[in-house]
Amino acid sequence: MKNRLRVLRAEQDWSQAELAGRLGVSRQTINALEGEKYDPSLPLAFKIARLFGRPVEEIFEPDGDLR
Repeated sequence: MKNRLRVLRAEQDWSQAELAGRLGVSRQTINALEGEKYDPSLPLAFKIARLFGRPVEEIFEPDGDLR
């Protein structure tokens, strides 16, 4: 799943560790999300969206065709 997490984090000038702390996850989780090696759970995706004040669809975009 593609995402804009790295860009949004940089806009806030937060380190991966700072973002992880705000979300209650590990820095490794943030690294995996930003590297698109891990798709967040739905609750985590909504938590991220709330933290950045944006809709989930603006942060996460599915890979490929969903038809």
